Amino acid sequence: MSTRLAIIFAALVATSTASAHHGFGNIDPTKNVTLEGTLTGVDFVNPHAYLYFDAIGADGKQLKMRCEMRAATVLRRSGWSPEMFVVGKHVTVNGHPHREDTSTCYVEDLTIGDAPKLVRYQQLTNANTQNANRPLRLPSGEPNITGDWAQEQYLIARPPTGRGGLVPKSMVAAVEAGTVQFADVPGAGWGAQPVKLTPAGQAVSDQLKKAKPEDSTRARCEITSILFDWVFDGPINRITQGKDAITFEYSRGLTRTVFVNMKAHPAGVKASRGGHSIGHWEGDTLIVDTVAFLPGSLAGTVPHSDKLHVVERFKLDPKTLALKRDYEADDAAYFTDKYTGSDTVLPADAPYAADACKELTYRNYSQDAPKK
Repeated sequence: MSTRLAIIFAALVATSTASAHHGFGNIDPTKNVTLEGTLTGVDFVNPHAYLYFDAIGADGKQLKMRCEMRAATVLRRSGWSPEMFVVGKHVTVNGHPHREDTSTCYVEDLTIGDAPKLVRYQQLTNANTQNANRPLRLPSGEPNITGDWAQEQYLIARPPTGRGGLVPKSMVAAVEAGTVQFADVPGAGWGAQPVKLTPAGQAVSDQLKKAKPEDSTRARCEITSILFDWVFDGPINRITQGKDAITFEYSRGLTRTVFVNMKAHPAGVKASRGGHSIGHWEGDTLIVDTVAFLPGSLAGTVPHSDKLHVVERFKLDPKTLALKRDYEADDAAYFTDKYTGSDTVLPADAPYAADACKELTYRNYSQDAPKK
């Protein structure tokens, strides 16, 4: 590996893929476990919330447990809150055990005190989207894209036959009734097409494939890219339109400023994870051009160099209020063709908030737990 390639790889580390993030990893889904104890706390954080309680192990000794739930943002969108987890209450957890760490588990359902049982993907709110009295255009005449946005939630649906799976919230009933098949369900997350890599790009990609998930940008609670993190894992993001700029706030810790009063990128712009963006309206389509990126990863094992150039096109559907983004990226150093894709968000079903991030998946709780 060349010195330049080594430097770039060191800057990248790895970006965990969607499957690694949501997969069971060291959790054994073939085994079930039921645990009881006294609730001691909750980390209501992204990318996974964790429940803490003191249980009694098979040897009769106290065992400090930490069990994984969904991300704080999607829990909040589903009507869950930290206040539900009352310290001192008796808790019963059904789920799956960790393959190596006896003090860690994966929650399928739980019961706190005398409250009704909570199931992992349970919706405790009927909120859909914040559509009420939303003007379609600003006084200036531009489409109104100001507001809080999120991809539709993906929930578990169990068809009449076969295994269940994640589907958009609006399709759960149809899938469970058997009128819609899983083959017709759109995939969750980003919809990018594969890109062909140059030899230099392939070399970095091969190194990313060897990296450990715990060394990823997401494990460090850092954003992956302006493309991937817009919808992956159901975040709520915010757009604010101003006279000279449009601000995109990613709830995962990135704020982008799109300058709409600039015709060209200024010289000598400092490279960053989010790049430098300029935009303009062509009819009702907002076109955003972004350059000056630090080397990184667009998603998974798709690397990019500092030559990355991204063009996004945002268009609001006035009937459904769906905000669709089509994007394409070129990188003269790493791509032989263009990286393209699209995604869609709706007015969010909960307010924007920069939910705290604290990656706990790759820690062994039995070793980290305070000793009495």
